[in-house]
Amino acid sequence: MADNEFGYTAWGMDWVRLAEPLRQTRPEPLLPRARSIARNHGVRATVDGRVVRAHIHRGGQASVAHLEVAPLPGQAVAAIAEVIPDPTLLTDETHRALVTAGVRPAPELAAVDCSCSARTERCVHVLATLYDMARRVDENPRLALEVRGYFEAAHADSEVSTEQPRWTPINTLDPARYFTG
Repeated sequence: MADNEFGYTAWGMDWVRLAEPLRQTRPEPLLPRARSIARNHGVRATVDGRVVRAHIHRGGQASVAHLEVAPLPGQAVAAIAEVIPDPTLLTDETHRALVTAGVRPAPELAAVDCSCSARTERCVHVLATLYDMARRVDENPRLALEVRGYFEAAHADSEVSTEQPRWTPINTLDPARYFTG
């Protein structure tokens, strides 16, 4: 095992890079605390499709972090299927082959939310959830593709998927019909 506590595989390092981006110019003071929370199993996360919900208990405080991962584009799904015919065993070499083929398997966050009072997308709870996901992906790299929606998209009959909107714009609602049922 490598020296890295989180992200010792290329698949897990993609998740660590969300918490520790390379373009960051100054140290993030929340990272040591977030790693400590994840290291000491303070994150209870569940993965449901492309959504990660995490309950974080720290001291007398509890927060719920919500991460929504963007789906893989259709051409990326096709490219992954060509490069990796059998996704049951994903190694650093298969990750490297994907990057060489021009496919970035790294997760992209579509939405981030936390119930804490920090009111920022990079609170300690979200960062701890990212570290926890890195640990989980290190243990099971298949999760990296599952959370991006690869397996659902690979088995879908049509290549065009209709994405459900996350929010309904208020101006599209008709108040007369909305309250009358």
